[in-house]
Amino acid sequence: MDPLEQIKEIQAQALEMISKADTELALSNVRNAYLAKKSPLSAMMGKMKEVPNEEKASFGKAINDARSAIVLAYEEKLKKVEEAALNLKLESEKIDISLPAEKGNVGHTNPYMIIVDEMVSIFSEMGFEIIEGKDIETDHFNFELLNVPKDHPARDMQDTFYIDESLLLRTQTSAAQAHVMLEKGGKEPIKMICPGKCYRRDDDDMTHSHQFGQIEGLVVDKGISMADLKGTLEVFVKKMFGEKREIRLRSSYFPFTEPSVEVDVSCAKCGGKGCDMCKGSGWIEILGAGEVNPKVLEMCGYDPKVYSGFAFGVGIDRLAILRYGIDDIRRLYQNDVRFLEPFVEK
Repeated sequence: MDPLEQIKEIQAQALEMISKADTELALSNVRNAYLAKKSPLSAMMGKMKEVPNEEKASFGKAINDARSAIVLAYEEKLKKVEEAALNLKLESEKIDISLPAEKGNVGHTNPYMIIVDEMVSIFSEMGFEIIEGKDIETDHFNFELLNVPKDHPARDMQDTFYIDESLLLRTQTSAAQAHVMLEKGGKEPIKMICPGKCYRRDDDDMTHSHQFGQIEGLVVDKGISMADLKGTLEVFVKKMFGEKREIRLRSSYFPFTEPSVEVDVSCAKCGGKGCDMCKGSGWIEILGAGEVNPKVLEMCGYDPKVYSGFAFGVGIDRLAILRYGIDDIRRLYQNDVRFLEPFVEK
C-alpha cells in the first residue's frame, strides 16, 4: 500500500476510535495506541529512508498533519468526557436545600469563663482597668508587700506551692495590685481589677480545689472611703445577680485591708427568708473586702496621709456555683462535655 494511503488509514482508524470512546480510560487507550512512541505513525517515520528524496517533505508533512488531527480530536473529546463526568457527579451529589438541616452537637463556654467575661464587662463599664498578673510570683509581692511578713500567722491560712525560697505559685491575685501601685510611683490614682488563677496546697473535694479563680479589685485615690466600696459592690451585685439582690457587710480581718469586711448577698432562692441553700440565714457570703491598710499603701509608695483606697476579692468558681447551682467545683475543670450541655444556646 502507498505510504501516504497508510497514513490516511491510520488517521481514520484513530479518529473513529476517539469518536466511539466515552470514558477517560477509553481515550487514554487511544492515546497510547496512536500517539505513543511505538504507535503506527511513529513506525511510519522509520520508513522515511525508503522514500525518494523528492517525496520526503510531503511524506513528513502527511505524518505531522495526521498526528495533529488525532491530537486535536483527542483533546476535544477528552474535554467533553470530563464535562460529562463532572455533571454526572454534581447530579449525584446534589443537596436538597429545602430539607431541614440536622443540628450538630454544639459546645459552649465553660460557666467559669462566662462569669469572668461578665465580671470584666461590668467593671469595665464602671471604669476599671483590666490587669493581667503573673501566675509565678515572688514571696515579696505575694506576701510581704501585702502586709504578710514571714512570721505572720496569716501565712498558715494559705498553704503555698513554693518553687524555691523566693518564688511561688501565687496564692492570690492581690500581688498584681502591689506591682501596679509601685509602677504608679505613689502619685497616680488607681482603678483596676485582676482576674486569674490562684494556687494553694488544698485537697480537691466538692467545695475546694488546689487551683481556683479570683478577681481582685483595687481603687486608690484621695478621699476614698468604705462608702465608695459599698456603693461599688452594690452596683456589681445588682448587675451580676439582679436588681432585687441586697448586700450586707460583716466585720472581718485581712492583713491587706483595715477595716476589713465579709460581704454577703441576699439568697436568690428564698429572698432572704432562709432556706437550705443559705443554711437558714437568708444570706450567702461571696467576697472579702475592706479599706487598703495604710501600711500597704506606704510599702507600695503611696502616702497614707494623702491617699486611701479599697480592695476586694471575689472567688470566680464560687460565683459560678451560686449562679448556676453547680454541685461540685471539680465539674468546672474536668472537661466533661456533658456538663456543658445546660449552657448550650438553643
